[in-house]
Amino acid sequence: MTKVRHILGISGGKDSAALAIYLKQKYPQLKIEYYNSDTGCELAETELLIDRLSAYLGTIKRLRAAEGSPEPTPFEHFLKAMGGYLPSVQQRWCTKKMKLSEFERFAGEDYVVSYVGIRGDEDRDGYVSTKPNIQAVFPFRKNIWSNDVINRVLNNDHLEQLITVYEELCPTDIKNEVMEIVRKPINKKTFFYNKKLNALLDKDVKTFNHVVFRILQTTDYPVGKLTEEEFPLLNNDEVLVKDDIFRLLRESGVGVPAYYEEIPFEVDGKRGTYCRSRSGCYFCFFQQRIEWVWLYEQHPDLFAKAMEFEKSGYTWIQGEPLADLIKPERIRQIKLDIIKKQEAAKAKSQATTLVDILGDEIMCANCFI
Repeated sequence: MTKVRHILGISGGKDSAALAIYLKQKYPQLKIEYYNSDTGCELAETELLIDRLSAYLGTIKRLRAAEGSPEPTPFEHFLKAMGGYLPSVQQRWCTKKMKLSEFERFAGEDYVVSYVGIRGDEDRDGYVSTKPNIQAVFPFRKNIWSNDVINRVLNNDHLEQLITVYEELCPTDIKNEVMEIVRKPINKKTFFYNKKLNALLDKDVKTFNHVVFRILQTTDYPVGKLTEEEFPLLNNDEVLVKDDIFRLLRESGVGVPAYYEEIPFEVDGKRGTYCRSRSGCYFCFFQQRIEWVWLYEQHPDLFAKAMEFEKSGYTWIQGEPLADLIKPERIRQIKLDIIKKQEAAKAKSQATTLVDILGDEIMCANCFI
């Protein structure tokens, strides 16, 4: 039997932490290798969470790019190599050089199943390696498979194989209605991939997973190299959302990352709260302005360091240097803006924390590792 490694990246955020806890609790038979990509630019709160997780899980391998560089952090090494050009939404060289490259080096040429903490209430696929020996799966979602797998399984060119496997594995009590869906070819107008996928998942998630697994056994995908006993997620039909994530963290004793703690503030007699809504480097350019204000007021030393990186016209926020963002009137306006959003959410009986309001609407899909 071909050896397949199971690996999980610990970013220091809530979702990857909860996924590690979830898999250890529910599937202790999985021999998962946990790792963290150490950028040297994490918050103390993030490092504390990783330490707690390490104690809970047993060990987390720390990967660090540019080992041996004279610069104090991997980021500063690559920033120098980039001529001072700061990373941005358009040029995410930080993630590629400090995280993705190290992840793929860690994986090597082995067959690897990479477990990714994309939740069931998120509409994104996360990072999927282009290397054929690495396959991403998403245990928190109803559909645990990546888009490339779904496209392979449901493609009309492989329709006969799909029909054959479903005929063999589908339970008798739902077989007629399921086979009607299975036999229907994909088309671009009325029956596209997602529609067929969701129709099959709605009928029976476990059967769909076993069908996909059987088909993957005829391919070179890493999961297809496993036995059913070695991949117990085939029988998992749970869907976990944000509330479940926080519950897992609290009940495990690991705790919620401290940067999610809501800190109250007051402006012009109005009250609001702020926190950080994501893990990652303290200067992450995906932060919204209220999060930069949080950094300035809660970690002024790190904010000052982030300001030092803004040279030669390169800024973290397009069109607004950090020196301008921390002017008193600008901070006042940023806080009033977030108070307005929180009040509007409260009026609609929605959650009012910054994490809920900002959610994952602006986030690097690759920073899970």
